[in-house]
Amino acid sequence: MKKQTKAKTTKEYIEQQVSALASHPDCGTTHYNLAIGLIKEQRWDDAIQELMAALESSPSLGEAYVALGGIYLHKGDLDACIRFNLQATKVRPNFAIAYGNLGFAYVQRGDVDAAIPALEKAISLNPQFIQAHSTLASAHYMLGRFDECIAAANKALELEPTFAVAHNNLALAYYEKRGYEKAVEHCDKAMASGFEVKQEFLKDLEPYR
Repeated sequence: MKKQTKAKTTKEYIEQQVSALASHPDCGTTHYNLAIGLIKEQRWDDAIQELMAALESSPSLGEAYVALGGIYLHKGDLDACIRFNLQATKVRPNFAIAYGNLGFAYVQRGDVDAAIPALEKAISLNPQFIQAHSTLASAHYMLGRFDECIAAANKALELEPTFAVAHNNLALAYYEKRGYEKAVEHCDKAMASGFEVKQEFLKDLEPYR
């Protein structure tokens, strides 16, 4: 059997997966791989079709549920995003990414009380999960738990010192605690790392610069 050469472009990668499916149409992994290529080209509906085919062949493929959740998050359908990530946790109970995505979607939906246990579960499964630490900081901030927000954001920064969202979370929390000097410091670090800080907050900080 001829070994498949590594694709140099996304188009070439997609063509390879289509070719592989021609001889093995029931291979769930190949349907999933094809979907990943289609996602890179933002062919969302085609990717959904391939992910569904992947799950039909391989019902325990948690990555396919997570990918579906990501597509629906991109489409703005938070309920579908949550539904697919929940399904991922059922077929793979120790899948940290699924719990992290759940937490993020819950925060976006404003369901913070549901977000926190999902994010804590993600972190317990993968303590290096930077986004989960940062999203947990956001969830605590939304509930007015500023000390917990600071602790979670600092955990994210221990893993990645330039993680912009975590710096923004720290700026917001320190401002609420009247730690204005630290609020300004972390606001500047957030912007230096490419984060677009809200203009209203920048105006609030002006007197402390």
